[in-house]
Amino acid sequence: MSSTQANIWVDADACPRVIKDILFRAANRKQIQLTLVANQYIQAPKSPFIRSMRVEKGFDVADNRIIELAAVGDLVVTADIPLAAGVIDKGAIALNPRGELYTRDNIAQRLSMRNFMEELRSSGEQIGGPDAINQADRQRFANELDRYLNQI
Repeated sequence: MSSTQANIWVDADACPRVIKDILFRAANRKQIQLTLVANQYIQAPKSPFIRSMRVEKGFDVADNRIIELAAVGDLVVTADIPLAAGVIDKGAIALNPRGELYTRDNIAQRLSMRNFMEELRSSGEQIGGPDAINQADRQRFANELDRYLNQI
């Protein structure tokens, strides 16, 4: 797979700024197309390799657009587990902003845990959200991104 064919898609509504900054630098360095997909305008640096795609507001509209556009070998950056499952089914690679690579081997377990936690929340259980992204998360993400970029 050559870098002119591969794309990076970012579920940009919830992607932390620090992760987007890592992605912007990588897209320019490797000259690979990076697309931020969101239901609001997401500011991106001026670059022939970086673009922002605004989709209509609505439940899973951005996710569905990414699934539609992602191709085999593309990288999708998302913390959304159903989106990750959808792109993995298409042969794309899914990476969490914390540096966790979603795979065919672990996505079913992640979906089950997500659904379980959603049931707990809907029953009134008070469950805290994830911790803020820390330096170790950023480093893990950067390492996985580099691994991907060196394979293409």
